[in-house]
Amino acid sequence: MTVHLKHLDDVVSQSLAHERKSGDDLRSFIGTMNMALNVNAPPDALEQLARNIEERFGITMGLGAMVDDESFRPWLDEAKAGIEPYYWDRYKKLLHKNGLPQDVITTTDEITDRILGRLGNPGLAEKWDRRGMVVGHVQSGKTANYTGLICKAADAGYRLIVVIAGIHNNLRNQTQERIDEGFIGRDTGRLATQGKKGNRAIGVGLFDDRNVPVSLTNTLADFRKDTASTNTSQIDSYKVPVVLVIKKNHNTLRNLLDWLRENSARGDDQMIDQPMLLIDDEADNASINTKYSKEEITKINGQIRDLLNMFHRSCYVGYTATPFANIFVDPDQYDDALKEDLFPKHFIVGLDAPSNYFGASKIFIDGIPDEGDPVWLRYIGDNEDILPVKHTIDQTLDELPESLKEALRAFLIARTIRNLRGQAGSHCSMLVNASRFTAVQGHLRNRLHEYLTTILDSLRVNGSRGSDGLRDPQITQLHETWRKEYAAAEPNWSRLQAAMLEAIAPAKVVEVNSRANGLDYSGASSLGQTVIAIGGFSLSRGLTLEGLTVTWFLRNTMMYDTLMQMGRWFGYRGGYEDLCRIWMPAEAIDWYSHIAEASEELHLELKKMEKAKATPADFGLAVRSHPASLLVTARNKMGSGQKHILIGLSNAWVETAKISAKPQDLVANEENAQQLLEKLAGLGFDQIGAEKVAGGHLLQDVPVELIDQFLLGWRNHDQAFLTQPGPIRAYIRDRRDDELKDWDVLVTSVSGDAMPFDIAGWTVKPQIRRIGYNDLQDHLLSMSGKRARIASRGVEKIGVDPTRARQAEAEYLTELKQEGEVAAKSASFPDRIYRQVRHKPLFVLHVVKVREPGEEDIKSLADRRVLDRLPTRPVVGWSASLPPSSKPNDRVEYIINTVKFRELYGAEEEDDGAFEDD
Repeated sequence: MTVHLKHLDDVVSQSLAHERKSGDDLRSFIGTMNMALNVNAPPDALEQLARNIEERFGITMGLGAMVDDESFRPWLDEAKAGIEPYYWDRYKKLLHKNGLPQDVITTTDEITDRILGRLGNPGLAEKWDRRGMVVGHVQSGKTANYTGLICKAADAGYRLIVVIAGIHNNLRNQTQERIDEGFIGRDTGRLATQGKKGNRAIGVGLFDDRNVPVSLTNTLADFRKDTASTNTSQIDSYKVPVVLVIKKNHNTLRNLLDWLRENSARGDDQMIDQPMLLIDDEADNASINTKYSKEEITKINGQIRDLLNMFHRSCYVGYTATPFANIFVDPDQYDDALKEDLFPKHFIVGLDAPSNYFGASKIFIDGIPDEGDPVWLRYIGDNEDILPVKHTIDQTLDELPESLKEALRAFLIARTIRNLRGQAGSHCSMLVNASRFTAVQGHLRNRLHEYLTTILDSLRVNGSRGSDGLRDPQITQLHETWRKEYAAAEPNWSRLQAAMLEAIAPAKVVEVNSRANGLDYSGASSLGQTVIAIGGFSLSRGLTLEGLTVTWFLRNTMMYDTLMQMGRWFGYRGGYEDLCRIWMPAEAIDWYSHIAEASEELHLELKKMEKAKATPADFGLAVRSHPASLLVTARNKMGSGQKHILIGLSNAWVETAKISAKPQDLVANEENAQQLLEKLAGLGFDQIGAEKVAGGHLLQDVPVELIDQFLLGWRNHDQAFLTQPGPIRAYIRDRRDDELKDWDVLVTSVSGDAMPFDIAGWTVKPQIRRIGYNDLQDHLLSMSGKRARIASRGVEKIGVDPTRARQAEAEYLTELKQEGEVAAKSASFPDRIYRQVRHKPLFVLHVVKVREPGEEDIKSLADRRVLDRLPTRPVVGWSASLPPSSKPNDRVEYIINTVKFRELYGAEEEDDGAFEDD
């Protein structure tokens, strides 16, 4: 039945691609086709199909943003009449067949046209090269986008296409499979091993199997010179495109370069004359020039540039979801052709995610309410005695943390619910990413296999006994997990228990790392696979886990790009988003929340710069000025000692998320706040005359001198890089006579049961904030942990003219409407939209009571004695909302102690055996 329903879905969806139907007409059409195709599906299955199709066709995707340079010369519109969209038409049919929403296909068509038009014109015989970057979201469909671009480039006349696909074999193989399906139309692995017998069509080849591109790699093997030389005879004078999917490995690149040189030296330079497109997937990983000195060019970076320089006409397009590192490629390195780096100097494209994207913003911003529990996230706080976050290669593992057992039980229940929803034919996966060492990953695999076996044994014996089965302790624990997590999703426990054994019996526990890859979603079975995958770096970049539903994540890297790439749980969860759960330490949740906001700002910046007709170099400057870039800077560009970093404060939010807990500093900062309030009173600004607003008391038109004097007296913690008073005072000083002359000042005071606090004649109720309690060992109050927030949401709206605020909200909703997200976000507006329309800067004086640690916080403490350093009275902090400046490119200098920085944030992780054998 599942196969027939899928066929019915395909037929109906293909029809809707040409003609949209109302709800009633859609159901009538489904009923007609149900009879015509002899599917004979029952009414409830047809209704579920109708709802699925309605949801899919309601999904939208925006056009994103395009920033390009002044050298762009349009050519595609004029050339289109002579381009037969053969490869693109095949791929578009495949996207329809795979159930991609019509609006997403249409938008992909438009976006890939925009990108292709920024590449070199393959019909132009003169020498050219183009460098660009496409910024997407983790697991959001970048591969589908560049596969579409490859198809269109081939139609336009590109005859050599190279895809560099990550540093691991399993990712390269997965990318090759997708290129096989979406562009070549043949299973290259089967073709390599079985010759003509294996020459069967797949993917796009099922629609039209003519003009098959030649692949010099296959799903079983990376590029080899001998194989390539043999296949050259099949190229037929390059009438069909030649494609290679290679690993980002210096030996592979060396072999390819040698082969091209050898062919050119023999006079066979026809290939070198062909227009070449190089797609660099995960472009921020290993491609960029990461050496401290720009002369010490990393090997892979240099080889990629050598490859581009071998061709008279070449294009480089880097695809990434974490572009902070790429922007640090020095755009001033254009000394000559040989030294030119991979900075995307010609264009940068920002891709919008479809409206059904399950991404960082939804999980770590919208999914974490100010009050109450997170929607999808669960906390790990029981691992340290069993599997510490920091452990060595010889770490033993005799048992599993209870939270990991809970996560496995949740996964098994979720798989069963998905089957009951008619998703038995879909894959369902669980991710366990807890160690960079393959030996420890092996221990995890064994323990999880043992625990899974115990659960299956109980279900075999007692699962069919109804309520009596609850006497079995394993089934009782499953029932308790269901009650806590999934009772609302599937209220009938008896139905669930009866179906569970059949649903989870095929489940298997596999490793995915440099020594083993148990992932294999192929097979002729009508049932989707049920997989618990344990891994490290191989599961941290690019590799897709089909149907990922539950994650247990125990990692501690703070590098923006590494952390975001580890988010394999991002993607699309149609029909089971409500079942998804992610277990991770509270500290990691805080970091992801912080990074999600930075990533949103990055995509917003691209859209702003497109409207302003800015160039990629302008965007590079903006991103390098963003505070989020500090982590990338620390890793890629710093030497020893001190590093001077230039940061832009135009349209910026600065807050003391890190405050010194040293008693003398707490006293000094409180006295500093008292002096500010007393000086305000001397100018007639007091609590009685202040405007009562949500969040506190507002004073308007406060002279800048008082803000400057407060900052001068502020005692900053050495870990609080962005609240160093010197750079901020320098920025204010340059604008104190005009843009930053008069300020709004908010003295915070909250409603609720907080005990009143008196300070300099003011009576306020302190904000309550949890902290990173382990940070007390450094005499540090980390407000909201690594999430790094002292202010409440909505604070930057305070003092903004109501008309301008409503206009900003309307514009924001218009953007969301274009992306299909109005229902999800219409009640919540990000603070940044108000900052952009402020007339005056806002200074916030925070009075904060540190929340006593909870049980989970105490469990995670390395040394409970640090709790003696908790302040006994409210502490003072501050924040500032700085509106856009008329001099937005002016930056101020921050000084960072690089040794201390690395101690705090760590170096880039290296996996045990992370890099494949040469």
